[in-house]
Amino acid sequence: MHEPSPTTPNALPSPLPPLAWLQAFEAAARLMSFTRAAEELSVTQSAISQRIRQLEDRLGQPLFVRHARSLNLTPAGQAWLPALQDGFQRLQEGTLEVFGPSRAAPVSLRATPMSQQAWLLPRLANFHRDQPEIALRLVSAFWQSDFDGEQVDIELRYGQGDWPQVEAIQVGAGQERMAVVASPALSAQLTTAADLAGMTLLHAAGFAVGWRRWLVAADQLGLEKTTSTISCDTQVMTLEMARLGMGVALVHEGHFRQWLASGNGGLEQVFALTIPAEQNFWLVRSNQRPMRPTAQRVWDYLLAEPQ
Repeated sequence: MHEPSPTTPNALPSPLPPLAWLQAFEAAARLMSFTRAAEELSVTQSAISQRIRQLEDRLGQPLFVRHARSLNLTPAGQAWLPALQDGFQRLQEGTLEVFGPSRAAPVSLRATPMSQQAWLLPRLANFHRDQPEIALRLVSAFWQSDFDGEQVDIELRYGQGDWPQVEAIQVGAGQERMAVVASPALSAQLTTAADLAGMTLLHAAGFAVGWRRWLVAADQLGLEKTTSTISCDTQVMTLEMARLGMGVALVHEGHFRQWLASGNGGLEQVFALTIPAEQNFWLVRSNQRPMRPTAQRVWDYLLAEPQ
């Protein structure tokens, strides 16, 4: 006669659905799109649809109301989603606590090259000194559309701070302003704004405020006809051209001062006149998914650093 097999304490009454099904539902419910969920999980849209259908069959009720061009959660889906997301978060935190940070998943940060050099890198140097166990990965962006590409943990963006589906916190000391800078040799030739006649005006493309706005503020709009221009897609290159004496540059004053403080040289601010940039720099993260604990530590550190 065989004795009954011992039962596992606190055993689940029935097996949980496969993890891939749960991930498919969480991503689709958070993003409200099977297509975007497929992109995030690196599978096909049909795979997402099949996994969610299998999950609904296992649970015995629908989780989505499917329309021709949109999705909505059913009451059951709405009620279940927070518990599922909390479970994923606790699993992530528990894994980190027991096994430490994964070297396969560094905290990723995206910014323009100038923002990286002037604002981000000095702060990340301090962070890495204090918390070297956290791996970091930097991704460069040149145009606004670059911020809609690869998913990253933290971004430093330039704009109004009103992007959808993100939390944005302004960084820097108040309203960003634009200033004129040049090499010492060129700066010595510039006493008033009128002395810009015949000069080459350097600027980075893609900003709302440019040389025309500065010349209007200096009451020198007509002078623009006497100048030549060179534009490029990064402020780093704009500053380098100015350092080489190729012209006079209009740049973000705050970034320029931090660029100087980082040990760079060969440039100086020419005139006291600065103008509002109308946009600012923002530290940005998604509000559509939980932030990993390691990324949260980087986020908190960056915001705690002096601006």
